[in-house]
Amino acid sequence: QRRGAISYDSSDQTALYIRMLGDVRVRSRAGFETERRGSHPYIDFRIFHSNSEIEVSVSARNVRRLLSFQRYLRSSRFFRGITVPNSSNILDDDYNGQAKCMLEKVGNWNFDIFLFDRLTNGNSLVSLTFHLFNLHGLIEHFQLDTMKLRRFLVMVQEDYHSQNPYHNAVHAADVTQAMHCYLKEPKLTKSLTPWDVLLSLIAAATHDLDHPGVNQPFLIKTNHYLATLYKNTSVLENHHWRSAVGLLRESGLFAHMSLENRQLMESQIGDLILATDISQQNEYLSMFRSHLDRGDLCLENPSHRHFILQMALKCADICNPCRTWELSKQWSEKVTEEFFHQGDIEKKYHLGVSPLCDRQTETIANIQIGFMTYLVEPLFGEWARFSNTRLSQTMLGHLGLNKASWKGVQREQCGSGDDVNPAFEEMDSDLLPQEPHLS
Repeated sequence: QRRGAISYDSSDQTALYIRMLGDVRVRSRAGFETERRGSHPYIDFRIFHSNSEIEVSVSARNVRRLLSFQRYLRSSRFFRGITVPNSSNILDDDYNGQAKCMLEKVGNWNFDIFLFDRLTNGNSLVSLTFHLFNLHGLIEHFQLDTMKLRRFLVMVQEDYHSQNPYHNAVHAADVTQAMHCYLKEPKLTKSLTPWDVLLSLIAAATHDLDHPGVNQPFLIKTNHYLATLYKNTSVLENHHWRSAVGLLRESGLFAHMSLENRQLMESQIGDLILATDISQQNEYLSMFRSHLDRGDLCLENPSHRHFILQMALKCADICNPCRTWELSKQWSEKVTEEFFHQGDIEKKYHLGVSPLCDRQTETIANIQIGFMTYLVEPLFGEWARFSNTRLSQTMLGHLGLNKASWKGVQREQCGSGDDVNPAFEEMDSDLLPQEPHLS
C-alpha cells in the first residue's frame, strides 16, 4: 500500500512532502515542497470529545493519512488504457455522440455542465479540459504526451470529493468552461500567449482541488493541521495549489521542460489559484479599479496579462449568478446545501454556527441576494468596464434577472423587502468591496 504523510516542523513552519512507496521514501526536490496527492484533509471529529485530545491534535507532529488506494487503482487503469469489457464506466455511442456535440459549443455561455457531466458518466472535468487543451493547440505547442495529460486530468478529477454538493469536479469543470469563454474575449485572444492559456486552464481545473467541503474559519476553529500549516492564511487556496503541483510532478506531464520553466509554471499557477481567496476580494478589486481608472493596462506587459488572468479566474470562480436561471438556481441550491451541512456539524459539536450556515435562520434567497450585492455585482461590473463585449453584457443581464428572481422568492417566503442578508453586512469590512452597487 502507498501512504502519504505531511510532517510539521514548528520551528520553521515548513511542510515536508514525503512520498512513501513500500519501504522507499522520496522527498520532493524542486522549489517548495508540495502536498501528497490523496492527502484528503479529513475532519477528525474525535478531537471534540475532550480537551486533552484537542491538545494532542494541535501539538501532533506526525499527521498521517492513508492514500486513497482505490482511487489510485481506478486512475492508473484508466490512464494506462486498461478497460473491462461491458464496464459500466464505458458510455454507449449515443451518449458519446451527444457529449461530442456539446463540446462543439463549449464556448457558449449557456453551456450546461450538469448535462455534460451526465453524458460523460461523471467525467466532465477530464473530457472538457482535454478537449480545451486540444482546441487551444496546447498539446502540439508544448509537445505534451497525451497519455500523461489524461493521467494528470484523471488524477485531478479523482482528487475532487464527489460527496461535496458544490466544491466537486463538476464545479471545477464549470469554472474551466467559463475560463475558456473569457480567454476567447477579443482583448485576451489577441494578447495571450500559449503559456498564458496553459496556466489559465490548469489553474481553473485545479483551483479547488481536494476541497474538504468546509470553509477556512471551520478549519481554524477545529485546529485542523492545514490551518496550522498555512498560518491561518489562505488555507484552502494554498492547499489547492500545493496539491495541484503535486499532481503535476507525479504525472510527469512537463518533465520534458527545463527545471526553471517548471518552477515558473508552479509559481504562476499558485498566483492564479491564490487570487480566488474571497478574503482578498477587496484588494484585487481595488487594483483592478485603479488600473481601469488610469487606463494603464497594457496586455503586452506579462505582469499585466497575469493580473488580468487572476481577475478572469476570480470571475469564473463565482460566475454562477451570471449563468441562466436554470443553471444558476442549481448552483445556488448546491452551495447552500454545503453551507448548511457545515452548520449541522458545527451545531452537533457546539462549535458556534458560521455565518450563512444555519439552516434554521438562513434561506437560499437571502444568501444569494447578499452574495450578488456585495461580491458578484462589483466584480462583474469592473470586468464589463475592462471587456465591454456581448458576453460581459450577457452576464450582467443574467445577474440582474437572477437577483430579481431571488427577491421574488424572498418576498414569497417572508414578505420582506430586504435586499441583502445581514450576515454579509457583519462580515469584516476588509472583505467587502467599497462600492457595493453597480454604477
